[in-house]
Amino acid sequence: MKDRIQALAASLHPEIVSVRRHLHAHPELSFEEYKTSEYICNKLTEWQIPFSSGYVKTGILGRIEGRKPSKRIIALRADMDALPIHESEHNCEYKSQNPGVMHACGHDVHSSSLLGAAKILQNIRDEFEGTILLVFQPGEEKLPGGAKLMMDEGVFAEYKPELIIGQHVMPQYEAGQAGFRPGMYMASTDEIYITVKGTGGHGALPHLLADPVLIASHLIVALQQIVSRNSAPEIPSVLSFGKFIANGATNVIPNEVQIEGTFRTMHETWRAEAHQRMTLLAKSLCQSMGADCEIEIRNGYPFLVNDPETTANARQSAAEYLGSESIIDMDLRMTGEDFAYFTQAYPATFYRLGVKRPGQAPFGGLHTPDFDIDEDALRHGMGLMAYIAWKAMQ
Repeated sequence: MKDRIQALAASLHPEIVSVRRHLHAHPELSFEEYKTSEYICNKLTEWQIPFSSGYVKTGILGRIEGRKPSKRIIALRADMDALPIHESEHNCEYKSQNPGVMHACGHDVHSSSLLGAAKILQNIRDEFEGTILLVFQPGEEKLPGGAKLMMDEGVFAEYKPELIIGQHVMPQYEAGQAGFRPGMYMASTDEIYITVKGTGGHGALPHLLADPVLIASHLIVALQQIVSRNSAPEIPSVLSFGKFIANGATNVIPNEVQIEGTFRTMHETWRAEAHQRMTLLAKSLCQSMGADCEIEIRNGYPFLVNDPETTANARQSAAEYLGSESIIDMDLRMTGEDFAYFTQAYPATFYRLGVKRPGQAPFGGLHTPDFDIDEDALRHGMGLMAYIAWKAMQ
């Protein structure tokens, strides 16, 4: 079966390269993936794969039905949305045709790989019993995340999977490599919005003001100590601020300052405690310095945990398909993924697919305007996902 799937992946490779290039050239932002969804639905219709659509407007649930569809049920997932990034000026025929929007996180690779896997599995559906679900998900890049919303809308109401598998590109791995990690893998992702309201005025008269720029600066430093002095050392935690707006001038202190950041961790009890500590510290520090503070902490995606048994089985299947020398044991990552919602509800595994040319540097990092792939990765991506799925059905 491995040889058969590898042969099917090789024969399908030109078609799936064309699919990926179409998706890359026509990216759509989170929860706006209308043409992307239509394109995928047309492919499923062409290949006579049954599906239902309209979940969170653009989401799709396809079905590969084996000899006895009522038997084992598993799910494969890909996300469809792009990012608000303007693609760099590198010359390629599939460059984004939507200015300011780009598949800079590889979701075009995920969707095209899942389509390729679907066509392979449709071809070998007499070789397994049960049903393989194909989840094409919108809105991974934007809270509250399409994974949660699809489940809220009952995407698995009729077909309840025993496990779910997700694949994501990794620019640092070579095409033909794959990475796995059982247990905790990716962090929860909360957003922090703070407005420090003071009394602005002339920069030469600070004694008459409650300077929100100074107060906000103290606040950023003080908040870091919540992680360094309140978090247990064994709990991964990150608090970062990437936006600080003090819209004054060289001699004008504004009335308010806006701060935005992110808090990430892998422990739910500490996550809730940290929210409380940040809120109390922000309000009390600002008040002690003569200012007011508004703080909003938006709960983002939960932490992502890979089921040990599901991950071990997928890793073994990948070693068989790619060769054991091509399998990488991954480290923890403090980045986030809304696939985490699936891992909280079902036995699941989320693995990484190598996409760089062997022996060369990556094309560009995730979420950068230079991101691209070695398109040979698509052959490995669709074949590996199909093989892992077929093995999981045995």
